[in-house]
Amino acid sequence: MDIPGGLSRRRLLKAGLVASGAAWAAGRLPSGGTGPSPAPLPLERAAWARQAAQGAQTQAAFPDWSRFARIADGTFDEDADPVRDMKPVVDKLKSQNVSVIELDTILSHWLTDAEFAEHMAKVKSFAQVARAAGLRVVVYYPSLEVISLGGEKGRSFYKDGDGKNWVQRSLDGKPNVFYGSLVVWVDPGDESCWVSPNSPWRDFYLGRIKQLAATGVDAIWPDVPIYFDGALTWCDASTWAASAFKADTGLALPPADNFSDPRFRRYVEWRHRNLNQWQLDIAAAGRSVNPDLLTFVETVSMDYQYATRIGLDGAYLRTAGGGVSHVWEVDILGLRDGMRHATASDWTCLISMYKYARAASGTKPAWAFSYGWKADDASLVMAELLASGCNPYEVKSPFKDISTDVAMRTRMYAFVAAQQERLYDTVSAATVGVYHSSASRDYVAPTAGTGMYVNAKAPAGVADWWSGGATEESCTRQAWLGEFRGTVKALVYGHIPFTTVTSPDLTAADLAGYRVLLLPNLQAVSDAEAAVLRGYVSGGGTVVVTGPAPTALDEYGAARGEYALADVLGFGRADAAPASKRHAFGAGTCHYVRDLAGLKYLTATDQASADALLGPVREAAPPAVTLAAGDRRIHVEAGRLGTGETVVQLVNFTGFGDAPGTFRTVPATCTVAVRIPEGKRPVSAAVASPDAASPVAQPVPFSVSADTVTVELTVKQYSLVSVIFG
Repeated sequence: MDIPGGLSRRRLLKAGLVASGAAWAAGRLPSGGTGPSPAPLPLERAAWARQAAQGAQTQAAFPDWSRFARIADGTFDEDADPVRDMKPVVDKLKSQNVSVIELDTILSHWLTDAEFAEHMAKVKSFAQVARAAGLRVVVYYPSLEVISLGGEKGRSFYKDGDGKNWVQRSLDGKPNVFYGSLVVWVDPGDESCWVSPNSPWRDFYLGRIKQLAATGVDAIWPDVPIYFDGALTWCDASTWAASAFKADTGLALPPADNFSDPRFRRYVEWRHRNLNQWQLDIAAAGRSVNPDLLTFVETVSMDYQYATRIGLDGAYLRTAGGGVSHVWEVDILGLRDGMRHATASDWTCLISMYKYARAASGTKPAWAFSYGWKADDASLVMAELLASGCNPYEVKSPFKDISTDVAMRTRMYAFVAAQQERLYDTVSAATVGVYHSSASRDYVAPTAGTGMYVNAKAPAGVADWWSGGATEESCTRQAWLGEFRGTVKALVYGHIPFTTVTSPDLTAADLAGYRVLLLPNLQAVSDAEAAVLRGYVSGGGTVVVTGPAPTALDEYGAARGEYALADVLGFGRADAAPASKRHAFGAGTCHYVRDLAGLKYLTATDQASADALLGPVREAAPPAVTLAAGDRRIHVEAGRLGTGETVVQLVNFTGFGDAPGTFRTVPATCTVAVRIPEGKRPVSAAVASPDAASPVAQPVPFSVSADTVTVELTVKQYSLVSVIFG
């Protein structure tokens, strides 16, 4: 969510954004204040088989250019000539192995109809130049923000256009409009007006999307489909939103932001669905003109608490058709320091975000920002992005129009191009899932802070730290998110391949193939969601449930009279929750741990907490790919390509410890063990790495012992191991 040459919007709000922590923790923030049972499928059906079947539909909706995309920013001046000015931009990016250009021009600005039409002619020319060079074009166009240049004292969209009528409003009626210096992407003297998606802006914007679709571009990049909270919190309470909320729920808007008020909790969930529909409408408008047009929505809310505040929950779009997916803005620790002073736990948070992005995009392409400050930290960030199955949009923090390092981008993108089938056509071999509950994120002990990373304190000499120095920003301060993130950390450190499972629209098919599903601090669930989870266990699955009040809330955060999964747990609300319990249910098993073992592991990295989580996992789902030797700070991903190839990805963050230190890359020796599929024999093994002289996979020796093939290698930052079976 950026302006050309501008800075990441969410990251650069004034420090006041994270104030009022006590108010949020108490369930209240001052309005306008500043604040940050279907039948189970058989388990024998492997996860990769399920994903492969779904993948056929994905490929039909999303062509190869989008699934294999390597993205970078491009632009042109308004007086640009296609040959003199546009072609050099295209040629430069092509030489860097870029395959998709994100075109970011003047569409953030308040434009007249004539100005917009004139600009569309320029966009059409650029698209033609890019297509002639074999590149694709996606056009950035903010969806709910209008910037008026010089609008503070001069004419502006809010004062002189339709903004005053269409603007988002806080629950106490204040307009969501501000002038420069609040955030750095709005220059001094300029106006930023945030409009309601339920106002007549809807038809106005969708009409312009249709004009954009007619230019021949390949995709659109709608930005900022959020209820912006930099100046006000808990928008939108405009008359347009009030009418829509009433029509959808039968309720009047809540008078204030109060999590103890059932109307407010319903409003929190409604904002997710309302913005999701807005995204679907944008995609549909574009496709009404160009049936092949794709839509990639820039989504700044990841697995952490920010989605609750701004309304945009990316997982709601997971099952949507119509050629619409995401560009995930995955932020890093320091705007002008990257991940150079990360702790090892911060790296597991980054892994969690990228894996959430991949999961919340479903089987569709998951484009994602790959930020960096210098070449070495940027390449390690991109390694985590690639291992998680996302497509890179490489950019230097905190900007979006330049590369961190052109040589690094060129090298990394060459690797992506050479290994694109192994990166994006493989399906996960993991039989372990971690459940991300949107409702639990929203309603379990709401607190101040986004929880983006662990370390909220800026290291000495480092400015523009992600948290602004507010300790409540750390995910260790949050009961639900800390438990989720700690569970991810335990799996990463345990070298257990896993996938994230998102909650909106959960079906039995989503769980087919998983042997174990971890349910960290799962409290808020719908009846339908509980039925799917119950069917999963009854059909032979294993769940690991943690936390003091398992399934005690409904999907809107209201207390239940009885736990939704009391029968699966083997105890109810009237019983004293046991410290731990193993309970057989149907053909499956429920393991319950009352403590927040994940949160404990996140903060202390203690083996007892890890064992409480991973003991049932290792018992029920021993992984087919293991790291027989290697530091726990090596991230392991495993997948299958077709029926005869296993692909293992290794990302090395061993240079990082429990406290921030100087960035360094420490090559690590690893021994990868791959279980030989039944009826198969190993034929060859090869290793590819962007750290090597060539991006092409090079043959390596392997050994065979019983039912396992073993490959030894040294990983600098990132390596991809391929084992072929015949």
